[in-house]
Amino acid sequence: MLAPPAPEWRKLPISLTELCINTTLRCGQSFRWRKTPEGDQWSMALHGRIISLHQDSTHLHYRATFPSPASPQSTSDNTEALLHHYFNLSPNLSALYNSWSLADSNFARRAPAFTGIRILQQDAWEALIGFICSSNNNISRIGQMVHKLCIHYGPLIGHLDGEAYHDFPTPRALIGEGVEAHLRELGFGYRAKYLWKTARMVVQKEEETEGWLEGLRNPERPKLGGKEGTAGEMQEGGRDGYRRAHEELLALQGVGPKVADCVCLMGLGWGEAVPVDTHVWQIAVRDYKFGKGKHSSLTKATYDAVGNKFRALWGKEAGWAHSVLFTADLKSFSERLVSKIERSEMIEQSEQIEQSEQIGKQQGVVKQENGNGINDEDEKVVKKEIKTEDNKGEGESELKTTKSRKRKVTTTVKSEFVIESAIKMEPELHETLLEDGSMLDRVKRRRRVK
Repeated sequence: MLAPPAPEWRKLPISLTELCINTTLRCGQSFRWRKTPEGDQWSMALHGRIISLHQDSTHLHYRATFPSPASPQSTSDNTEALLHHYFNLSPNLSALYNSWSLADSNFARRAPAFTGIRILQQDAWEALIGFICSSNNNISRIGQMVHKLCIHYGPLIGHLDGEAYHDFPTPRALIGEGVEAHLRELGFGYRAKYLWKTARMVVQKEEETEGWLEGLRNPERPKLGGKEGTAGEMQEGGRDGYRRAHEELLALQGVGPKVADCVCLMGLGWGEAVPVDTHVWQIAVRDYKFGKGKHSSLTKATYDAVGNKFRALWGKEAGWAHSVLFTADLKSFSERLVSKIERSEMIEQSEQIEQSEQIGKQQGVVKQENGNGINDEDEKVVKKEIKTEDNKGEGESELKTTKSRKRKVTTTVKSEFVIESAIKMEPELHETLLEDGSMLDRVKRRRRVK
């Protein structure tokens, strides 16, 4: 039972430009934070306590609920230091955004609507398991899987507002003989095998070399309470420690280049790690001139080339800058680009549409569907400004003068091309697509045509 009365709220002075939890906790880094139905409070079990957060324009408000008043942690509460470490608050984020904007006009155009995004300093083991679950998945479903892992295998910390909160399970909690089968029953699919085997491999490596996984961490970003060190000189492909960590992670089950980079960036503190999934690949094609010549598809060489391009632009925090662009391109955040960046452009375009419509009516251009001019369906398309949500990127507003069915055909072809490229990089995707035979059949037919 948690100890009454409820702990008091405390506050940490920080502006929304330096940290925005409503963006940082929703952009696919951590999958255990829960938001209240009212939408203003986040909670999670972390380091033996339940942390609750909410934010205003000048402060991050927090409270920590411990399992009991006699808990050792409660007598020496280090929650402020924990939050400072977890949210990676030491770097001056405004200065970083300014530096990245000077280096890249595309970043300068998109970033103003997405200030306050920080790369979390998570536990490396939790990041590893979370991103194995992320393979060919969406943020909502990943969160559901991680929640199930915690409920069934993590230690219960306590209850808050009638809900149970469990901390993340240890590697040893996932190595039992029945774990894989149980995870399959819980809906993990092929990932169940990867999680079970990776847990066993990590336990074995930790027995052979104590602290093996933490030993892959960037010494400039030590774990909570650790001593900061140096990480060496930056090179095109990243520092030596990053490349070593990436290579060792690839030996684990269910870990490809993207998952390894996610763990390096968000679990081990290597800021130059640039995870390239099909979504980031679309950004690279659209905004950075990839998709042609030798980099026409997402091969291993192209994956490395995209990472090197971003590292050349943004240096040893390239993964951080890339995550801002990734967030800006997420469908769930697309309204920000429209409302904050393109509002004036939308008004101008709307006025142009109205003017064109008036001219058209005066000249008798707009006719009935059975006439020789524009039919009713096309007229509706011309009159409206359609916010595209296809592979050109969410949040970009442009006038569409073609029918919606044409756009669907184009989107389908692009999606199939992306799937083909993804299969080359992540072979296990083929098993997932078996659940969606229609899409897989279309990809196969396109291959036969080729």
